[in-house]
Amino acid sequence: MINITLKVNGEERALSLPATRTLLAALRNDMKLTGSKNACNQGVCGACTVLLDGVPVNACLVLAANVAGREIVTIEGLGEGGKLSPMQQAFVDAGAIQCGFCMSGMIVSATAFLAENPKPSRKEIRQALSGNLCRCSGYVRVIDAVELAAGRSGA
Repeated sequence: MINITLKVNGEERALSLPATRTLLAALRNDMKLTGSKNACNQGVCGACTVLLDGVPVNACLVLAANVAGREIVTIEGLGEGGKLSPMQQAFVDAGAIQCGFCMSGMIVSATAFLAENPKPSRKEIRQALSGNLCRCSGYVRVIDAVELAAGRSGA
């Protein structure tokens, strides 16, 4: 067991974990932040995407011990004051939620993408979200949601 402190959604959390615990397992099992989903556990589906220092990463591939002291943001940390973030609200408004399993990863990825590219084309949105798989195959509304969020940001 190792003792580490993770900064998740602006809050420092002291944990005692096995050295081999993934960030995803630490978030879900130890911190009870279940928005990031465990699907493929191989880094190919994007359901576990979180922001690490502002960059989207697959939490299933990252050891918790390797991210101590870095800024981690999960889907639960995107909104403020009990309100949805603009991207979360855009996904609701565009009807992009569907079953919801993959949506947290898509929303986190899309949030980081718009921070880098506030005026994306539909093709750029598709490329940016290509690491996030949806088994409901509802990508059209997802792309609509990202466009809606971009339009609301004044970009």
